Amino acid sequence: MGLAKNHTKQSRRPRWLKIRLSGSHSSAEVRRLLSDLRLHTVCQSARCPNLGECWSQRTATFLILGNVCTRHCNFCAVSKGTPYPLDRDEPNRVAEAASRLELKHVVITSVTRDDLPDGGALHYAQTINAVRQRLPEASVEVLIPDFGGKLGSLQQVLSARPEVLNHNVETVPRLYPTVRPGASYGRSIAIVKQAADFGVTAKSGLILGLGETTAEVLDVMADLRKAGCQNLTLGQYLQPTPKRLPVSRFVSPDEFAALKEKAIDMGFRHVESAPLVRSSYMAHRALAVNSHSQSPSLPQR
Repeated sequence: MGLAKNHTKQSRRPRWLKIRLSGSHSSAEVRRLLSDLRLHTVCQSARCPNLGECWSQRTATFLILGNVCTRHCNFCAVSKGTPYPLDRDEPNRVAEAASRLELKHVVITSVTRDDLPDGGALHYAQTINAVRQRLPEASVEVLIPDFGGKLGSLQQVLSARPEVLNHNVETVPRLYPTVRPGASYGRSIAIVKQAADFGVTAKSGLILGLGETTAEVLDVMADLRKAGCQNLTLGQYLQPTPKRLPVSRFVSPDEFAALKEKAIDMGFRHVESAPLVRSSYMAHRALAVNSHSQSPSLPQR
């Protein structure tokens, strides 16, 4: 309740920040498919503003390990609390959904599961493997939690060889105690570096409008590049519920465009930077850009 009291006039969305809704046949088909297969998506659980657009194109980002998170981040709409036991058949159903949707690029993310010894890493690897069996020509992108800093868990996911490993830093170090309690900026940068060192395409992202300065954002971008991050997403924070942090300010499209230019100058290979950009938004667009830099030891898809 305390967070909601801090609203200012900045909380009113500007006219240029419009979310497009879609009631297309394709969207309804995706919704039915997910319901039939008892699958969660971050599109729904995180209240993504691009749900209508993406589902109308018959694509979705799968949310594994359940839909209840053990962390209490103050920006995220995903439910918090005590998760249910692991659904051992979930990897197969994700692969089935990806196959029915005829996805060429499969994006998989999860809640954080601090209650599991490996943080859910084996479940990630099993899901990647299941998708590979059903869709051998598809590429796979995973957006992972920090696994509590357990290197063995990260290595287990990397050993399943996703084409892209994404781990979001989300915000600047100064705001971590407020925005991401329980997380560590240094740990998140280290995960990106370990992914890059392994030879997969490393990706990360920030949400803006939480009280950060432009100088702080540029410093984070520099840290990510130093760690070997190749793909970057920058988007506007939108308060998902009254219990989450209020918006500090709305970053204009021109500012997002300027940050994209800075990121390209820093050496990022692919950048999505706009108010409604989210971690998996148009993720497939980076494939052509990064295909030339894939490690020879990785499967080319």
